[in-house]
Amino acid sequence: MGFFSEFKEFAVKGNVVDLAVGVIIGGAFGKIVDSIVKDLIMPIVGKIFGGLDFSNYFILLANPPVDFKGPMTYEALSKAGVPLFAYGAFLTVLVNFLILAFIIFLMIRQINRLKRAEAPAAPAEAPATPEDIQLLREIRDSLKR
Repeated sequence: MGFFSEFKEFAVKGNVVDLAVGVIIGGAFGKIVDSIVKDLIMPIVGKIFGGLDFSNYFILLANPPVDFKGPMTYEALSKAGVPLFAYGAFLTVLVNFLILAFIIFLMIRQINRLKRAEAPAAPAEAPATPEDIQLLREIRDSLKR
């Protein structure tokens, strides 16, 4: 019973629950960013560079099988097992990462700004003790000896 109670204590701790919530929200947020990159940004980038679908930019590393009759697209060739150098898919993932990193940077920056605004001001240094009080303390201390 000790193992299960220890596991229950671990699983119910706030840090584990916070981590689980973060992973779930992060997964959903990743899907949103994927959609932004795939559906909004990459078509514009593809249009600028002369192609509409950036993920179909690849280099064949081997010839397709002789009996291959499908289209010469990344998806069809990948399903056929043809090795591809898929630099377009990589560029899409790279842009996706950069956007996600930038959004997370902005979020953390804002959170830190809010924390600084909420943090109580540092206590002011105690004012310097006047010289006459200092002298009286020295006299008191010397009389105690």
